[in-house]
Amino acid sequence: MRDPYKVLGVSPSATEDEIKKAYRSLARKYHPDNFANDDIKRKEAEEKMKEINEAYDIIQNAQKGNSGSYANSSSYSSNHREKYNAIRAYINSRQIDQAEAVLQSIPTSDRGAEWNFLKGCTCAARGWNFDALNYFQTACNMDPSNQEYRNALNNMRLGARSYNAGGYQTTKSNDCSGCDICAGLLCADCLCELCGGDLISCC
Repeated sequence: MRDPYKVLGVSPSATEDEIKKAYRSLARKYHPDNFANDDIKRKEAEEKMKEINEAYDIIQNAQKGNSGSYANSSSYSSNHREKYNAIRAYINSRQIDQAEAVLQSIPTSDRGAEWNFLKGCTCAARGWNFDALNYFQTACNMDPSNQEYRNALNNMRLGARSYNAGGYQTTKSNDCSGCDICAGLLCADCLCELCGGDLISCC
């Protein structure tokens, strides 16, 4: 789907109350019961409500993620909490370019464990498994007690071992095979699920 923040008409730095207020306003406006006498408009409203609900869920899941084990980590900068919420939402909605843009807007001096973890997620989503592995390892080194980071690293290592068992290499290459794509997708799906989303619904 398109940018969940744009769907709700709020900025990535919006507060929880602002997001809820925007959601409720749109829900009242596009509730299908408002168009009971017009089948075409009612159907359009149902589609719009589906998009609004999906956008709200993506943002809520991203924010709930920040109440998890890493929220109290000393490596996590509260100054960038809104940006990290936005990055998770973008990853969950498969908008990797937008997630990368927000990541790069964070100063180098503030790039702690959370930044490296999310950077690893974007690399995995692109199929850059070697880079993703390095970023996850860095995140774990900076915050060894964070289970979310550890799970991501273990999943990536497991994928790398399976990949090598087939005679392929996990380092980046200019060539792209079907195995590259499958391995990248499976790793990206595992990481999306860690962030609260689901890249491959059947897995």
